[in-house]
Amino acid sequence: MALVYRPVMQLSGILFSLLGWVLSCLTTYLPQWKNLNLELNELEIWTMGLWQACVVQEEGGMQCKDFDSFLALPPELRISRILMFFSNGSGLLGLLLSGLGLDCLKIGERQQEQKKRLLLSGGMLFWISGITAIVPVSWVAHSTVQEFWDENIPDIVPRWDFGEALFVGWLAGFCLILGGSLLNCTICSTEVHPSSVHYAVAEQQHQCQHLETETRP
Repeated sequence: MALVYRPVMQLSGILFSLLGWVLSCLTTYLPQWKNLNLELNELEIWTMGLWQACVVQEEGGMQCKDFDSFLALPPELRISRILMFFSNGSGLLGLLLSGLGLDCLKIGERQQEQKKRLLLSGGMLFWISGITAIVPVSWVAHSTVQEFWDENIPDIVPRWDFGEALFVGWLAGFCLILGGSLLNCTICSTEVHPSSVHYAVAEQQHQCQHLETETRP
């Protein structure tokens, strides 16, 4: 049971973590962190990301302009850049470490303790990567809600709304945390080595042969 259970959980953890890391990288560069619909011109939709602001026109496609200065950005966007870079880097490092600690990898098969440490380190890095992906998108979502319901802003002023990148970021963080949890759970599960299984089978065969010898007249 353990021989099947552990590799399946490890493979599931790696796949969830890989999916979360890809979505985290995608969230970092998507320009749809905030959306703005203009009532005066419904054919245009303005979007804002961490790197650029874009306008989507029904006839002219999408036109984007990069932000001129990092310091000119709102605080939530500046911190979000740093956190998303940290999330992507820790997720990549987690993939490398946990990949080396998988049971199905024959490299270092006799160094099980070292492989456990690599797997644990990879799982912890996935947790960190997931949290640092959820924090910036949640912060931007919180500031967007505050600005949307701010009574000091006149009603005629357009309000920013949630963009698609926020939902992608939440999904990325969930996948990373789930993947790291699955990998860490396999460390606590019972481990059965193939060598011990072969030894048990050989011992059982030896006992059977001994009994047959004693029962012969």
